Amino acid sequence: MCEANAYLYENGQENLILESVDKVVPSGTEVYLQNIFGQQKTIKGRIKELLLVDHRIILERFTPQE
Repeated sequence: MCEANAYLYENGQENLILESVDKVVPSGTEVYLQNIFGQQKTIKGRIKELLLVDHRIILERFTPQE
């Protein structure tokens, strides 16, 4: 299987936001996620890190001053 779990990095911690993600679409200041069950989430943020061997997607909130 090629799915990954998506986590939101906040306050030094990674919080699980969606399991079994198989579609990730970054667009400007948002990241769209969809999993194998059809669940969808759009996060106002960006991709911080992809750990493909570990099946992990780490996102962080977008902050305009960066």
